[in-house]
Amino acid sequence: MLSIEHVTKQYGKLTALDDISLTFTSGVYGLLSPNGAGKTTLIKMLATLLFPTKGQILWDGEDILALGAKYRGMLGYLPQQFGYYPGYTPRQFLRYAAALQCIPKKTADGRIERLFELVGLSDATDKKLKKLSGGMLQRVGIAVAMLNDPKLLLLDEPTAGLDPRERVRFRNLIHALSEDRIVILSTHIVSDIETIASQIVMLKDHRLYCCDSPAHIREKFKDKIFEVPSGTGIGTGDYLLSERQGNAGTVLRVLSDACPTGGTPAEPGLEDAFLAIYREEGRP
Repeated sequence: MLSIEHVTKQYGKLTALDDISLTFTSGVYGLLSPNGAGKTTLIKMLATLLFPTKGQILWDGEDILALGAKYRGMLGYLPQQFGYYPGYTPRQFLRYAAALQCIPKKTADGRIERLFELVGLSDATDKKLKKLSGGMLQRVGIAVAMLNDPKLLLLDEPTAGLDPRERVRFRNLIHALSEDRIVILSTHIVSDIETIASQIVMLKDHRLYCCDSPAHIREKFKDKIFEVPSGTGIGTGDYLLSERQGNAGTVLRVLSDACPTGGTPAEPGLEDAFLAIYREEGRP
């Protein structure tokens, strides 16, 4: 079990995170908030690349900084952009990463073959990394993060820049990896976590806004989401969330306490909730 207890992170006078408390058990957690909200700072503290200004992070009741190498040996981490040698093949790169982790060669080779099969790279093991697509490189990154069979897997914006097909493949892979470990996936792309995360952590104003299931987050906006034809005036206190193309033309999705004139009730989605929670000041 991973516990974050009253953690604050400051950079001089700037507070990136303020009094964050969370508990994680096995499963997928989506860390969802706009860019700049503190997601990467939190991920880096969990990876021991940054340290809390106040508070502590515990693994099974022990401070992760005191655990040191023992904790890092249970950790897999894929940063937003991971470094690699373009002239290496995936097989060479994973052998190199295994050697850095002091995994015996015979053990490493067996794991590497299983990981290639798991991430769908069995046909590309001997191609140069510089010739792989962005999605394939991300799968190499996942394989590296999984080399030590981690109990905690941290993924920071892993689908950024991937096409829709690769993002779906990546989500399916994460779901398969989550059975016996904690997976924390940081993103600002709602669709990446709506179908795979059992709990969603949202940060707002550098503090914890919620840690709840997607269904419960959507439920908070039940009877508050409406659709109106394009061109309909937005009333005072109402908020325009998004637009979509309907059968009769453009439709506006609006957050309102009462049904606008000409509007119809709509089932709230996680994207509606996200846009409502992080609404832009000054917009109608």
